[in-house]
Amino acid sequence: MLAGHTYAPGDGELVAMRKTAQGLMRDYNQTIVGDKTRARTLTQLLGTWNGAVIRAPFSVDYGKHIHFGPDCFVNFGCVFLDVCEIRIGARCQFGPMVQLLTPDHPRDADKRRRGIEYGAPITIGDDVWIGGGAIILPGITIGNGAIVGAGSVVTHDVSPGVTVAGNPARVVKSAE
Repeated sequence: MLAGHTYAPGDGELVAMRKTAQGLMRDYNQTIVGDKTRARTLTQLLGTWNGAVIRAPFSVDYGKHIHFGPDCFVNFGCVFLDVCEIRIGARCQFGPMVQLLTPDHPRDADKRRRGIEYGAPITIGDDVWIGGGAIILPGITIGNGAIVGAGSVVTHDVSPGVTVAGNPARVVKSAE
């Protein structure tokens, strides 16, 4: 699964991993700022927490495949589906309701009926700002210092320092 190969989401080991993540998400999403259990829960849930400020509610598939650099901020209601790795650089900011989606599904209906899935990793560089409601699709790389406008759907890699917006996201400001 992590290598981008097809996998069966109903596999017992994967179901158990998601169940563990769901329990940790439930515990985290019941906390408030200043709750002493938050750090312990995020350390258990995420592959690398690195002190990221994450406002609840926060949703993941597995959590263990998400790696934050230092000084990141994640606003309310973000969904990071991590069937493949999500690597986030330092000082990144995510507006409310941002979705990072690594899972994908076959385009062939018969394969979808059989429950086959696959994914591709998402990589986000340092100092990236992703506006509220943006959706980042599987396999995307966003370069250092880029900005993704609110509500954008990112279907292609984003070069360092550029601003993209729209559906599909297009460059609206080149790197300086």
